[in-house]
Amino acid sequence: MRRIDSVHIGDVIGEFFKDNPQLRQKILEVRIKRAWGEILGPMIMRSTQNLYVKNRTLHVSITSSALRNELMINRKRLLKSLNQHAKDEVIDQIIIR
Repeated sequence: MRRIDSVHIGDVIGEFFKDNPQLRQKILEVRIKRAWGEILGPMIMRSTQNLYVKNRTLHVSITSSALRNELMINRKRLLKSLNQHAKDEVIDQIIIR
């Protein structure tokens, strides 16, 4: 027996996130954190101490000064890659310490 009034699960989830924009933002922030490890790899993740998003800014603490300098040089490209991986404009800038 087939239901006539059935709705796709993707539509239900999409409506839920439209009603809860703060929750959607938090999920996008988690995507950015995961993307950091996936894009940059395990070597950089070992040098990453603190990683969080606050006010559309990604804050990262790196233990290696040479790696920190390299990431600061490529900050704009990294910002673009992270937002593409999250499939939305989640962060506007990256602060690397």
